[in-house]
Amino acid sequence: MAPVEGERSSQPLSAEPSDEENRNESSRESSEGLVWYYQMTPEEDEDEEDPDYEDEPDEEDEDDFQGANDRDIEILMENGGDEDEDEEDEDDVEGVTDTQRLVNIVRRLLTRRQLIALMQSPDLTSVLFQDNPGEDADFLNNWPFNRRRTPKDPNRFPKVPSEQGLKLMRSGAFGANNYSARAKRPLAVRMLERELALGNREDQLRNNALINQSLLPKSRAEKIIHFDDPVYSGQFSDDGNFFFACSQDFKVRMYDTSSPYNWKHYKTVSYPWGQWTLTDASLSPDNKWLAYTSIQSMVSIAPTDPNDTGDPYTLELDDGPPHGWHGRRGFGIWSIRFSGDGRELVAGTSAASLVVYDIESRRVLHHVRGHSDDVNAVCFADKMSPHIIYSGSDDTTIKVWDRRSMGDHREAGAFVGHIEGLTYIDSKGDGRYILSNGKDQSMKLWDIRMAMSTDRFNDLDPTAHANTSGFDYRGGIYDDEDWDVHPHDNSLVTFRGHKVLRTLIRCHFSPPTSTNSRYVYSGSTDGKVYIWNIDARLAGIIDVKKATIRTRPMDNRHRFYHFDQPGSWGTCVRDASWHPTAPLLVGMFPPFHSKILANISSICLEWV
Repeated sequence: MAPVEGERSSQPLSAEPSDEENRNESSRESSEGLVWYYQMTPEEDEDEEDPDYEDEPDEEDEDDFQGANDRDIEILMENGGDEDEDEEDEDDVEGVTDTQRLVNIVRRLLTRRQLIALMQSPDLTSVLFQDNPGEDADFLNNWPFNRRRTPKDPNRFPKVPSEQGLKLMRSGAFGANNYSARAKRPLAVRMLERELALGNREDQLRNNALINQSLLPKSRAEKIIHFDDPVYSGQFSDDGNFFFACSQDFKVRMYDTSSPYNWKHYKTVSYPWGQWTLTDASLSPDNKWLAYTSIQSMVSIAPTDPNDTGDPYTLELDDGPPHGWHGRRGFGIWSIRFSGDGRELVAGTSAASLVVYDIESRRVLHHVRGHSDDVNAVCFADKMSPHIIYSGSDDTTIKVWDRRSMGDHREAGAFVGHIEGLTYIDSKGDGRYILSNGKDQSMKLWDIRMAMSTDRFNDLDPTAHANTSGFDYRGGIYDDEDWDVHPHDNSLVTFRGHKVLRTLIRCHFSPPTSTNSRYVYSGSTDGKVYIWNIDARLAGIIDVKKATIRTRPMDNRHRFYHFDQPGSWGTCVRDASWHPTAPLLVGMFPPFHSKILANISSICLEWV
């Protein structure tokens, strides 16, 4: 029976066609558009080998429909032969997984260009090349759900400038301001007023602060120190006289930076039980001791005195019995910090726990399982007090702990707002403000006075609103369609624009001495350091990748592939440190997706 005019038919041609209908190619115009039918015989379906044949590149889709008069066009192709028999033969093949059947179907329906684009999708690639075929069914069940998304409000992203951030800047909590002035004075005018000592004492202090705050780093490297292994972290001491750099060869290199423009390397210490890399390091308040860790439960403490050549001390932070292979302990340490008095250490572990350790007595004071996933970062709220501790976890939350009440294993409060795991947290050091970096490509500013109570946290279960897209920051590309505002977000300001991928990118407040903590800054996977005002407006971008390109010749041992052409240069800034008084900023950057030992640098950048 012929299809009704205006309808599209998916049925094969009539078993007894007329002479007119028996043509191999026919077309029919309907009210919906043109439909071409082309029936292929089994003989025509078999390709003949032609050594002189060269496949032409795919043309753009729009070129194939020139002159179609804006009408819909559909092409139906039917393969002759017994389709039911072919399907039965395919189903009878042993060892064919659901994913393989899906790939076979996709190959029949897509062009070469479309197939390549689909294969480059991180969600599909991670499954097609996985080692466990038993996960095929789970992927096929979840894949349609992951791809069929409800459109989200395009205006859901935080407004810039942030109203809360503007209030903070006007309050004076983050540096001086000149909002009361009718017109902003140029930097040259302010410097002239400083030299002439114009105004009263208060005006001079404000003028000096505004001059310092207006100076930002530039993208020209004044000094480059090359390493043969990735540099994962590094920081200046509070007085700026000391700098340390942690690299993947399980060594910490110490530098005398009392002369900021003339660094002197004077000591290197090692971690003997390293796994993958050194994860973190912390300098004691008196600059005499350096604690550093790897993905193990042991902490090494080394003296910073160049005349002390003894081996580092070892502290075991796992108070449980040995277990596992060769009696190994049960967790690794992601983050380590000295307390304000230098007598205790606090650590965040891969066992979703915090450890408070007394250095003098060499015993664990508290081991609290306070999160449901890895604790990637810990810090003290006040550098002068050992009481308030923050912890940031892959469970997307920040928790506040009172050192005096940790015996009941209950947090004193919590911050929620990230929808992916946290990579780092940093305290302003005043016991009030805290900064966090998240895998949701966001950085957030928090006020401890707005922390959520424990009872409210348990009633709301904010972790239930975390993203369930299965995003893996180590190899995936974050889709902004996955980002949304957390319904219980209690942060003050949200900063966006950088990329938190491949590794645990770190963020910091700018120094209180030279900038009055006027800015916040973060490393980024794209090889840049992003600097924001407190109101979430970008104050500057330092292009580390551009500043360091071709600064070291490539050879067979120091090659950086970055899934690019051999010899190309790629990097990400994992950590950065702003000198407390001198106009210097140092960036540390490891490789990502590097299969061979990489060419890594620690760079110093100077003010404009």
